[in-house]
Amino acid sequence: MKKRRPARPPTMKEATYHYCPGCGHSVIHRLASEVIDELGIADRAIGVPPAGCAVLAYNYFDVDMTEAPHGRAVAVATGIKRSLPDSIVFSYQGDGDLAAIGTAELVHAANRGECITVIGVNNAVYGMTGGQMAPTSLLGMKTTTSPFGRDSKRDGYPIKVCELLASLEGAVYLERCAVNSVKSIRRTKKALREAFLTQMNGTGFSLVEVLSPCPTNWKLSPAASWKWIDDVMSKHFPIGIIKDTRKDKEKENNAG
Repeated sequence: MKKRRPARPPTMKEATYHYCPGCGHSVIHRLASEVIDELGIADRAIGVPPAGCAVLAYNYFDVDMTEAPHGRAVAVATGIKRSLPDSIVFSYQGDGDLAAIGTAELVHAANRGECITVIGVNNAVYGMTGGQMAPTSLLGMKTTTSPFGRDSKRDGYPIKVCELLASLEGAVYLERCAVNSVKSIRRTKKALREAFLTQMNGTGFSLVEVLSPCPTNWKLSPAASWKWIDDVMSKHFPIGIIKDTRKDKEKENNAG
């Protein structure tokens, strides 16, 4: 009996992905599209991808999209949301973009409690430009710019984006997930839904960090890269809700 292929979400274009085999971006794209469709927000959703592996995200999402300069997606998303407050704005950023050149924009937007949603894809390397060391590269991890492994004395420590933002009062929903198994994919979809609902309810800033495999730059097979997330990566970047103060924020807003 011929297997039925799952239907393509309405907000996904009929386009072939350019991502490497085993990359998690395509899975995350689909999950975000499914959530947008299920919440009925496609007509007011606006995505903001910057430079990086997902620079061509506008080829895949069938919602309004605008490109941002490298590291400036959160700033662009903030401007759009303030100009069009009824829109549902999300940025889609890699870890290098989010936690290196875009750190200032990210931190201050979260601190201000900008009512936007950030999808941060953490694959621990600069994927598009050749696998250089990223702010999230693990200690000892070999990359094209750290061939002998990341050294804390020379390179510092991997940045934990969710934990970094957790101390900021404006950040109300922060969760870290992965897309290396059926269970983790389901959890990621739920987290994305909660992040979009946070924005829809006007509660504040939300971010979902997704641990994503990069077989090409990790020099592993897709299956081995999925296992590496469980065995190594998630030990430093623990999966789970890092912060959720939405109820407290709702009480604060109602009291005000």
